[in-house]
Amino acid sequence: DNPRPGLLVIDKPQGLTSHDVVSRVRRLAHTRKVGHGGTLDPMATGVLVIGIGKATKLLTWVSGHSKEYRATIRFGVATNTDDAEGVATEAVGCASLSEEQLEAALAPLRGDIMQVPSTVSAIKVNGKRAYALARAGEDVELAARPVRISRLEVLSPPRPVECVLEESDADNAPDEQVPSGPVRVVDVDVVVECSSGTYVRALARDAGEALGVGAHLTALCRTRVGDVPLETAMTLEELSAAVGAATPEGEVDAEPVLPLVPLGEAARTMFPSLLLSEAEAAIARGQRGLVSDEDPLGALENLRDAQLRLEEVLAPLMTQERAQRTARDNAQRDIRDADAALTSARRYLKDHEGSALFDVGKLMREAEQA
Repeated sequence: DNPRPGLLVIDKPQGLTSHDVVSRVRRLAHTRKVGHGGTLDPMATGVLVIGIGKATKLLTWVSGHSKEYRATIRFGVATNTDDAEGVATEAVGCASLSEEQLEAALAPLRGDIMQVPSTVSAIKVNGKRAYALARAGEDVELAARPVRISRLEVLSPPRPVECVLEESDADNAPDEQVPSGPVRVVDVDVVVECSSGTYVRALARDAGEALGVGAHLTALCRTRVGDVPLETAMTLEELSAAVGAATPEGEVDAEPVLPLVPLGEAARTMFPSLLLSEAEAAIARGQRGLVSDEDPLGALENLRDAQLRLEEVLAPLMTQERAQRTARDNAQRDIRDADAALTSARRYLKDHEGSALFDVGKLMREAEQA
C-alpha cells in the first residue's frame, strides 16, 4: 500500500462528515493512507484538503493555517449545537436589528479573543469527545482558548424573516421545551477570517448572547484554507469522473490515477518558499560549475543575500515551531512533576500507614501541587 502521494482539494457537500469524504477517497484511490486537514461539520460545505500517502504528513500544517468562511447567522433562536443541526433551546425572537446593534455585538469578537468552543464539538474531555458526552446528557464545560479573528464583516443588510420551529422528538428535546410554531428572526450574512481552532458557530452564539436574543448558524461554507481557495476545489462527483476517465479501461487491478497536487507544489503552498537563481542554487549545493570565476566575491555576496532572504521568509515559521516546542516541553515537565508528587504521596502513605504521625496536611499540599 504505497500510493502516489499528493493532495486533493474537495468541495465538501452538505450532509457528509469529513470522515465520509475520506472514506470515499479511500475507495477511489484503493488505499487506506488518506486523511484530511481540518474537520468540517456535516452542515458545512467548502474546502476540505485531503492528503494521500506521504502527503498526509503535511496535513498538520494544513490544519494549522488560517481559514476563511462565509456564514449566515440567525438571530432570535438559540440551539444546543449552535447551528441548524441542533434543537432550539431558546426562542426569544428578533423582529429587527439595526446595523449599529449588530456592530456593537460583533466588535468584541474581532482580534485576539478567548473563545469557549461549542459544546457539541470534537474536543476531547477526559479522553472522550465533547459531542459524545453532550449527547449522553452530561454537562460539558469547555475551557476558553485563544483564537484570532482577523476579519468579521457583514456582507449584506440584516434580513427580517419568519421561521417555523418544529417540535423536538423525545430523544433530542432539551430540558425546557421550546414551543413549536412561527418565530420572527433576523438573518445576517458574514465573512470570517480566523486562526485554526476557531468555531464560527461559537461566534454566532456569542453575538446572539450579546444582543440578548440568542443566535445560531444556518449556513457555513469554508472558502479558503491557507492559500487554497474554494475555486480550486472539485466535488466528489467531479473527482470520481476524473478518476474514471484517467484509469485504463478493462484493467481492474490498475492503480487509479487521481488529479493530485504534487508534493513539491503542495509544500510550496503550505510553507514559506524562496526562489534561488541558478548560480545561488549551485553554491548552496557546493557546486561551482555555474559560478563565474571572474567574480567570486560577487557570487559569494549573492549567496549571502539569498541566505538573508531565506532567514526572513522562515522567521515566522521558526517562531511558531519554537513556541510549539516550548509548550510541549512545559507539558512534559508538568507531567513529570505530577508523577513525582504522586510517587512521593504513595511512599508517604505506605511509610505512615496506621501511624499517628500521618500528616494529612502534607499529603494534601503534595496533591495540590500535582
